[in-house]
Amino acid sequence: MLQNFTGWHALLVLAVVILVFGAAKLPALARSLGQSVRILRSEASDSRAEDATALVDDTRRSVPTGETSASPVPSPPGMR
Repeated sequence: MLQNFTGWHALLVLAVVILVFGAAKLPALARSLGQSVRILRSEASDSRAEDATALVDDTRRSVPTGETSASPVPSPPGMR
């Protein structure tokens, strides 16, 4: 998708951003974008940690120690 994105395209995008937001607001815009990215990364890592913890807890809960999960096989009819 971005294979044809060259330096001229980047300069054009930068010029449009400066025209739309103004040079005075660009530092505040960059700062808020950086904070948003940091929050997104921390939430993603927290989510991954919670998923890993839940997976370990589910695994421990589903296979109790010392017990088997096999149910007894009923005897065929007439063999009692």
